[in-house]
Amino acid sequence: MIRVAWLVAGKDLRVEGRSRVLLWQVVPFGAMALLLSGLALGPARAGRSSAAPGLFFLVMLFVTLLMVARSRALDAPAGTRDSIATLGLDPAGVFLGKTLALAVELWATGALLLAGTVVVLHANLAGTLAASGNVAVTLAALAAAGVLHGALSGGGEGSATLLPLLSLPAFAPLLIAGERAYSAALGRGGLWEWWTISLVALVAYLGLGILLYGVLDES
Repeated sequence: MIRVAWLVAGKDLRVEGRSRVLLWQVVPFGAMALLLSGLALGPARAGRSSAAPGLFFLVMLFVTLLMVARSRALDAPAGTRDSIATLGLDPAGVFLGKTLALAVELWATGALLLAGTVVVLHANLAGTLAASGNVAVTLAALAAAGVLHGALSGGGEGSATLLPLLSLPAFAPLLIAGERAYSAALGRGGLWEWWTISLVALVAYLGLGILLYGVLDES
């Protein structure tokens, strides 16, 4: 399973590295969304507003939906899924590999957007650094949930619109926990209970994906 996971993750990351979709499309989209959020707050409120953590995770939600759709598109060319089935790859390994690849992409994008949150929304730098660990865990949980719900939405013509409908209820608790942990790191409450929620959600989605991904991907 682990070997399959490394192979799938490496394949997805190599394809993404050659296409540069993340670099030239997704990251600029996230940066523009964050900049628009700062403009919506206005220069007078950006430094004093408590909205920075929520706006960061809202932008990451949009980025996650884009990247999940992109992850599904990598398997869309004719024969790709049939080839995977013919090779007899462990579905659990495929799930873990796609989750790892997506998590790496979200971590890279999240690091850039956290820097943007400090610059554009004037979030406290020390608090943002303190929150970075929980942000990484939350983004990993979003990756696992996204891959699982991406398989659930299927690969048909309506999958692009079905994916947000299916995934948003599952993403909501993760986004709330991530936002509260970030806010707590900025000095606005307790931190460790939100860490616990993010970690439990990550473990739960990894477990569900290992058990169910093969069934969902074949449906």
